[in-house]
Amino acid sequence: MVLSKGLWIVGLAVIASAIWGNSYYSDFGLLYRVIGVILLFSAGLFILRFTEFGSVAFETIKQSTVEIRKVVWPNKTETTQTTLIVVGVVIIAALLLWGLDSLFSFLMSLILG
Repeated sequence: MVLSKGLWIVGLAVIASAIWGNSYYSDFGLLYRVIGVILLFSAGLFILRFTEFGSVAFETIKQSTVEIRKVVWPNKTETTQTTLIVVGVVIIAALLLWGLDSLFSFLMSLILG
């Protein structure tokens, strides 16, 4: 528990130093600052990975990638058919709303004169 809190402090300090260093060394080239921020940010995340929360989060990410591989993505025909259905429903809904708007406008003009 104490080790986890210590790792949190160290990891967040490394990430904070990346943010601070990016603004403090603004006179250096952008490429060098980006490389420095990426390296320090990665080091901070690597340190945070060994905390209790980091271990759970890392395990969740690993399980998510396994589940993503199990997803069956639609082929081109299914995608095209679904897209056409959605476009058709949107057109029908738009025409229905336009018709209702026209009807209500006509009724309001009759009531108000």
